[in-house]
Amino acid sequence: MTTYTICIFTENTIGLLNRITIIFTRRRINIESLTVSETERKGVSRFTIVIKHDSREAVEKLVRQIRKIVEVMAVFGYLNDEIVFNEIALFKVSTPLGGKALDVETINTRYKAWVVYWGLDYVVIEKTGAETEIFDFFSYLRQQHEILEFVRSGRVAVGKTEKGLVEYLPEAEWAYYL
Repeated sequence: MTTYTICIFTENTIGLLNRITIIFTRRRINIESLTVSETERKGVSRFTIVIKHDSREAVEKLVRQIRKIVEVMAVFGYLNDEIVFNEIALFKVSTPLGGKALDVETINTRYKAWVVYWGLDYVVIEKTGAETEIFDFFSYLRQQHEILEFVRSGRVAVGKTEKGLVEYLPEAEWAYYL
C-alpha cells in the first residue's frame, strides 16, 4: 500500500471535520492520522490527513469529492517524497528509585529525543521524527524501561514547493497573525 498525505484548507466552521471524514468512511478508507490547526491566515484551517491505499485513482477521486464541500478552499494530495513531514511523540517512562538509570546521552545523541519533564519516579521524553523513527525509539525504551504512557500526534507536513500552499488559496483580504 502507498501512503498519501492529503492537505485540506478550509474555512474554520463547526461540523466540517465530520463532513470531511464521512467521505473517507463512505469509501471505506481508514484515516491513519489526522491533524487540524489554524494556518497563518485567520479563519483558515488546515487538515493534514494520512491514508494508505492501493489505488492512486481512488485517492484522486477522494480529493475531487472533498473539493466539492463548500467550505473547502483547496485540497492537495501528496506522496511522501513530495513533502517534508514529522510527528511528535511523548513517552512517560518509569524511573523508580533504585531502578535502572536512564541513559540520557543515548536518548539525546542516538535517538534525538529529549527529556522534557523530570518527575519523582518518572520522566516524560519527547521524540520528533517519522513514524518509523518514533517506533524504533519506542522499541529501545521498552527494552530498557517500563513505558507508563505513550501518545503520538498526527503528521504535520509542508510541500517541497517554492510557494507555500496558502498561496494557492482564493484571492481575498486575509488577516494575518502578528
